[in-house]
Amino acid sequence: MTFDSLPDLALRTLGGTVMAASDESFAAKENLINPGPAGFREQTFGAKGQEYDGWETRRRRSPGHDWAIVRLGLPGVIRGVVVDTAWFKGNYPPQAMVEACTAEGYPSAGELTGWTEIVPKSRLTGDAARGFAVADERRFTHVRLNIFPDGGVARLRVHGAVVPDPRLLTGLTVDLAALANGAAVVGCSDMFYSSPTNLIMPGLARHQAEGWETARRRDEGNDWVILRLAGPGVVELAELDTANLRYNAPGEARIRGADARTAPLEDDAAWFDVLPRTRLQPDTAHRFRLDAGRPMTHARVDIYPDGGLARVRLRGSLTADGERDLVSRWRARR
Repeated sequence: MTFDSLPDLALRTLGGTVMAASDESFAAKENLINPGPAGFREQTFGAKGQEYDGWETRRRRSPGHDWAIVRLGLPGVIRGVVVDTAWFKGNYPPQAMVEACTAEGYPSAGELTGWTEIVPKSRLTGDAARGFAVADERRFTHVRLNIFPDGGVARLRVHGAVVPDPRLLTGLTVDLAALANGAAVVGCSDMFYSSPTNLIMPGLARHQAEGWETARRRDEGNDWVILRLAGPGVVELAELDTANLRYNAPGEARIRGADARTAPLEDDAAWFDVLPRTRLQPDTAHRFRLDAGRPMTHARVDIYPDGGLARVRLRGSLTADGERDLVSRWRARR
C-alpha cells in the first residue's frame, strides 16, 4: 500500500523532527525521516557494528518495547503511514504500532499527552515497506512509532493532507501557494523527472531533483501545473524560481487564476491572466508585482515549451470568505 500522491508530513525537509527515542544505540533516530530511500553499504563497520541508514536500537534484555516520537513538520489529517525496514534483515522488529496526538505550541516530548492509536499493532517483515491506511479524520501534530520489542526501521513516512492553523494566516500577507499553508497540486501535464509538489515545498531547492521538471516536448504544446490555493485570496506577488535549472529552464511562463466557486475549472473562460506570458532566465529567482485584483481559488502556471521550475510562490491575502473557510476546516478537524 502506497500513498505517494500525498505529502509526507513528517519529512525532515518539511520541518519534521524526531524529538526523542527510547534508544538509538546502533543507528540514529533522525534517519527515520530523511528524504529519499535508505541506502546501504556492505561491510561498513564502525565502533558499534554495521552502519545502517535508519534507526536501530540495542537488543532488549528487559521487558518493554522501543519507541520514537516525531513532531510533524506540517500538521494535518493523516491518511497513511509507511514503516520501512529496508536493509534490516536479521534485526528488524517483528511488530509495530503507531500513535498520534495534537498539541498546542511547542511542548517537549515528555509533555505530550492524549495519544491515540492510528495503526494497531501489526506484523512487519524484514527489508520491506509496509503501508497502513488511517481512517481518523482529526488533525495531528505528533506521531509515536512503537516497535516490539526492538530492532531497526529505515524510514517512517506519514502521508496526509495539511491543515494549517488559521491564526498564522488570517489578516496577513502569506504565500497562498505554499504546501505548509494548505495549498496543493491538483493537476499537471507531465512529471517525468520530478514531482510538481516540489514547487510548493518550503525552503529553496538544493538541486534539480528538488524542483519540477518535465520531459522534452516534441510537439507544439506546452507544459503546465494547476495549484489549489490555501483558500480564496488575492495574489499580489508571484515568484518563479528556476534555481539549479541552467540548461533546462523554460523559455517563458504565464500565470492564470480562476475562482472555482463561480465557474468550473474545466471551462477555459473561467481563467483570467495574472501574469502574461513572460520571458524567464535560467537559474534565477524571478519576482513579479501583480495587479490582478480578483479573488482566486486556483492558479495555473504554464511553461513554454517545457523544462523545469524550482519553486512557485504566490503571495497575497485571503479574502474574508477564505478566512472563514480556513477557520471552519481547522475547527472541524479538532
